[in-house]
Amino acid sequence: MKFAVVILAAGASTRMGRPKLLLPWREGTVLAHLVATWGKLGAARIAVVVPPESEALAGELDRLGVPASDRIENPHPQRGMFSSVRCAAQRKDWPPALTHFLLTLGDQPHVIAETLRALLDFAVEHPDRICQPARAGRPRHPVLLPHDVFLELAETSAENLKQFLLARESRRATFESGDDGLDFDLDEPADYERALRTVKAR
Repeated sequence: MKFAVVILAAGASTRMGRPKLLLPWREGTVLAHLVATWGKLGAARIAVVVPPESEALAGELDRLGVPASDRIENPHPQRGMFSSVRCAAQRKDWPPALTHFLLTLGDQPHVIAETLRALLDFAVEHPDRICQPARAGRPRHPVLLPHDVFLELAETSAENLKQFLLARESRRATFESGDDGLDFDLDEPADYERALRTVKAR
């Protein structure tokens, strides 16, 4: 399996009050942690969907060595997360050798690496399926898509990712995870503090 990671990082972070991807995390930032984690997990390419004219985020991407070719600008991030997903799928220069695309939220650094590795291993066993971890039977992010399904996102009439995935339920496969980090993302300051406590307690 040769996979690309798409980090969804174009949100305005309105409820957080400051850019979520630039929040301190371990020895760096949330974004630095995500890029490093997926690099260690063997991603063939790591792309980041960004909002237009975000100097602070661009500066961090420069510091991390993420090239301009792996930055996907969403000109209308106010349209929501699914607009970022579609911007990524509409790119025409993805290497044809990629077999899978992983969509991951930019604000879930607290999901443990073992969970992400389990997702990749699960996808190797189910290469033609849309693969996700689940909690109490409910599918969670990240979402790992076969190449052909990812390309369908470019032209879909679905209103959101959930609707898109439900229309392809026969191709969906999940595995139950014990990782409580899958249960939330960093929407508000209280979520950030919860994530820090969650990681510290492990």
